[in-house]
Amino acid sequence: MNAKNATQKSTKRTTATGRTSKGWTAEERAAAKAYAQERKAEARGENDERAALAAIAAMPKPDRTLAEKLHAIIKAAAPDLAPKTWYGMPAYAKEGKVVCFFQSAAKFKARYATLGFNDAANLDQGAMWPTAFALTELTATEEAKISKLVKKAVS
Repeated sequence: MNAKNATQKSTKRTTATGRTSKGWTAEERAAAKAYAQERKAEARGENDERAALAAIAAMPKPDRTLAEKLHAIIKAAAPDLAPKTWYGMPAYAKEGKVVCFFQSAAKFKARYATLGFNDAANLDQGAMWPTAFALTELTATEEAKISKLVKKAVS
């Protein structure tokens, strides 16, 4: 064994039960890589609405349709939120902190897309409140609910 090989660590990890951990999924690794690229783009002033729209355009049709509608709703409800990407997905930030984001169903092989809210969102209500919502379609009823939530989140 040469010196280079002797100093390299194995990429596999063993758990306390003796089983080999598989680590992150391909989707999780891709999201982490996207996040690192976004941080670099932010430093260059390039993680902005164009990046969010490009992420939306790259989505498969069902998710793209939802994301395009959400983008319009969020921009109308809270024009001060800054669109950007966050882990490769469209997100909307206030003073650099992500308030809300869209998560594609296709990217994580999920049954539904998600509209999520982070700690920066002003949605606190008692000791428990929802921070993510499953989306399968956007009717006028859901659009009104989302608009109201976004307005409250930035209030």
